[in-house]
Amino acid sequence: MADSLAPTLTLPVLNASDRCDRCGAQAYVLVELEGGSNLLFCGHHWGTHESALAPQARRVINELHKLSEPTSSE
Repeated sequence: MADSLAPTLTLPVLNASDRCDRCGAQAYVLVELEGGSNLLFCGHHWGTHESALAPQARRVINELHKLSEPTSSE
């Protein structure tokens, strides 16, 4: 019974209102830094900054796969 009361951790899901900190385009990558800061990136800017930021990140949530998923209208 105690298992049913255990908290469930879920990753944040990025949506259309999340914007790239560099250019304002829709963000598909969330970078959580060790100091508690978060950065949002579009695919282009994540590609530009990934090699520098990934080693410093506490967690990277990468939803770039959404760019190649078919939409409901397709």
